[in-house]
Amino acid sequence: QLVESGGGLVQAGGSLRLSCAASGRPFRNYAVGWFRQAPGKEREFVARIGNRGTSTYYTGSVKGRFTISRDNAKNTAYLQMNSLKPEDTAVYYCAADAGTVFTTLLIRYDYWGQGTLVTVSS
Repeated sequence: QLVESGGGLVQAGGSLRLSCAASGRPFRNYAVGWFRQAPGKEREFVARIGNRGTSTYYTGSVKGRFTISRDNAKNTAYLQMNSLKPEDTAVYYCAADAGTVFTTLLIRYDYWGQGTLVTVSS
């Protein structure tokens, strides 16, 4: 089970840190991805971190602003979001992938959280 938290309302230029708490499975065996879905749009890839935390990937629009990390001892992954923009407004989801190959394909992720809403006002 994955449970996201940390979403909310923030002004443009502000910051939020999202958390993804895992339970029920060996968290350290899974890569974790963050995705988002804006109103009326498809769910899209945001970032991914490997199971050891040594490899990270970002979509171009968030590079330099967002940082993905994980603490396997706490079974938790994070998404630090800085310099937020109104276009970052979306429901953010974390997902776990048992595979080791980097992918942005939603279907390749085995488990999903319920999402947390991030709203960035202008």
